[in-house]
Amino acid sequence: MVDLFPENALAPDFSLPNSQGEIISKTDFLGKWLLLYFYPKDNTPGCTLEAKDFSNFIRDFHELGVKILGVSKDSIKSHCNFISKHDLKIDLLSDPDLETIKAYKAWGIKKNYGKEYEGLIRSTFLINPQGEIAKYWSNVRAKGHADRVLREVKKILDK
Repeated sequence: MVDLFPENALAPDFSLPNSQGEIISKTDFLGKWLLLYFYPKDNTPGCTLEAKDFSNFIRDFHELGVKILGVSKDSIKSHCNFISKHDLKIDLLSDPDLETIKAYKAWGIKKNYGKEYEGLIRSTFLINPQGEIAKYWSNVRAKGHADRVLREVKKILDK
C-alpha cells in the first residue's frame, strides 16, 4: 500500500454541510477524536452496508469518545433520504465539489471489470484531538470494515 500521509500528518481542513444543512468543520472536533470515512454513493449495496455497520457500532465508538462522520459527493437531499431509509445513526456530509474528498486523497483511479475510471476510493481516517491523522485505511472493502476499524481504534486508544 502506498503511504498517503506521513505519520501524524495534520489532517486536511474541511467545512461541509451535513444532512440538516449545518456546516461541520474539522475545527469543531479539535480536542476530540474523529472518525471520518469516505464512501462512493448513497443507497448502493456496499455503502449501505458500511453506513449501517458504523451506525450499529456508534455506541461503541461514542464510549471511546470518537465521533463518526461519513462523506460523499451526494447531495444533502440524497443524504436525508439515505439516513431515513436505513435509519442511520451517523452524520453524513456533502462534498459535491470534491474538495475535501481530494484533500484526503480519497479520489483517484479505480478499476472495475478491467476498466479504469476516476472515482471515490472508500477510505477511513482516524483524526486525533490535535487534528492529526492517527491512522487511515484506504481502498477498503465495506464488509466488516466498521468492525475492523473499531478493533483498531480500541488498540490505538488502549481500551
